[in-house]
Amino acid sequence: MLASLRARSGAETLPITPLTKDQLDLWLPTQPAAIAAWVSSTGFTAAPGQLSLVAGADGRLARVLVGVPIGDDLWTYAGLPMALPPGSYRLDVDLGARGADRAALGWALGCYGFNRYRKTDKALPVLVWPKGADRAGVERAAGATFFVRDLINTPAADMGPAELAEVVRALADEFEGKLQVITGAELLAQAFPAIHAVGRASPREPRLLDLTWGRRSDPKVTLVGKGVCFDSGGLDLKPSSGMLLMKKDMGGAAHALGLARMIMMAGLPIRLRVLIPAVDNAVSGDALRPLDVIQTRKGLTVEVGNTDAEGRLVLADALTEAERDKPDLLIDFATLTGAARVALGPELPALFSNNDTLAADLLAAADAVADPMWRLPLWQPYRSGLDSKVADLANVASHGHAGAIIAALFLERFVGRETAWAHLDIMAWNPSSKPGRPEGGEAMGLRAAYALIDRRYGAGAKSPLPEIRKDT
Repeated sequence: MLASLRARSGAETLPITPLTKDQLDLWLPTQPAAIAAWVSSTGFTAAPGQLSLVAGADGRLARVLVGVPIGDDLWTYAGLPMALPPGSYRLDVDLGARGADRAALGWALGCYGFNRYRKTDKALPVLVWPKGADRAGVERAAGATFFVRDLINTPAADMGPAELAEVVRALADEFEGKLQVITGAELLAQAFPAIHAVGRASPREPRLLDLTWGRRSDPKVTLVGKGVCFDSGGLDLKPSSGMLLMKKDMGGAAHALGLARMIMMAGLPIRLRVLIPAVDNAVSGDALRPLDVIQTRKGLTVEVGNTDAEGRLVLADALTEAERDKPDLLIDFATLTGAARVALGPELPALFSNNDTLAADLLAAADAVADPMWRLPLWQPYRSGLDSKVADLANVASHGHAGAIIAALFLERFVGRETAWAHLDIMAWNPSSKPGRPEGGEAMGLRAAYALIDRRYGAGAKSPLPEIRKDT
């Protein structure tokens, strides 16, 4: 699947030698004087990410030196595909299974480019699969990451509710799942009033996408993803700067679908359900208004304090529907609050959970696969911020404090007390480019969530959790 990785070495395969600063001091004396002089004179010190292209006696490239940190870092080799000339390369060290996985995945992610609207003829280098790498696992993770990035990077004009529904339909067809789509006024007839209320202002009709896969007798895992295909803010209109990246507001849906893709590719023995409320938050004469009171599927009424807090409204109906099956595990992904980004920055998803065991297991999985997140509390004293004088609750607090926690507490009202639930408030976007992480759409928490589900229900289900933790 990954053209950037190949099965075996050939005669022209060039070695890549990873070196820490200490290893460089030991390596140089073992080399011919001309090579040692070249490496030293070019200022190569084996700083992480630094390269030295070493020529052979014939003047052609013969070896690549790359500076690496101590330990297995996912991004060590991610910068090489864009830095090296085309050709075939191999790592000339045995990294062990974990190191091989990270090297292969980092290399693969470093080859990503969003080329839907601008084609490129640039030839990328190819890496021979490192010894011991889990090829199927790397292909799942890289493929799902590319899938998520592509969905988020696609402009809203080409990724509206209807187009997102077609993506889910293609996924269902590929893996022999079943898809139900509830569209427009039918949302009211089938009691999804909050989804309809948010999406009714747009000529692109709102939808609930409901994908199921797997045997009914297997453990139930349900994923919910916020699918706001474009968020203008509604009548509480965003400024242009705040609206600029709002094609990414369906990033939660992209994550839920990317995770579903990994699960179905692996054939995990679970009953999977994916619920995506897909809407545009638009402005028209029929738009949701500030201080409107809307119904929800659960029967709770919500006073709309701000029409730009629409994601939690559509998720409320989807989470209520998810509860109908009493899933063993419920995870939602959402680009929900700017407050989470203020607290944790763009790279670190905020994790909320009503189940301490689930939260601990998810954090351990995140640590093990280098896909970080940080837990924030469902601080119950803040629930009063959602009080309304005219409805069961408000969608925003009257004050500006603890916005991410307030939003998570709102969602908690639509989740059963006995359901093991995790909510990931994600950025889903890289504001600047780093090796393997180009500016644009990004998968965050995806591999961690898959690792958790695989450990609980897949081939590793009988292994004790500590084995998934990071080596120390």
